[in-house]
Amino acid sequence: MKSKQRLSDLRVMSDDQLEQEALGLKKEQFNLRFQRATGQLQDTTRVRIVRRDIARAKTIATERAKKKV
Repeated sequence: MKSKQRLSDLRVMSDDQLEQEALGLKKEQFNLRFQRATGQLQDTTRVRIVRRDIARAKTIATERAKKKV
């Protein structure tokens, strides 16, 4: 199980790496939702952590996009 992403770790990633990280987190979020719906979810706090990690990645991507303009 991965712990939450540090902001500094996300900031050093390239745009492509950041996009891949967000995609992986979205897949994990889908799987967690599916596990919750079927009653198989063990670690309920992981849902919150993944959701916040996605938000961190999106925030950094948005910041970079605004700097480019």
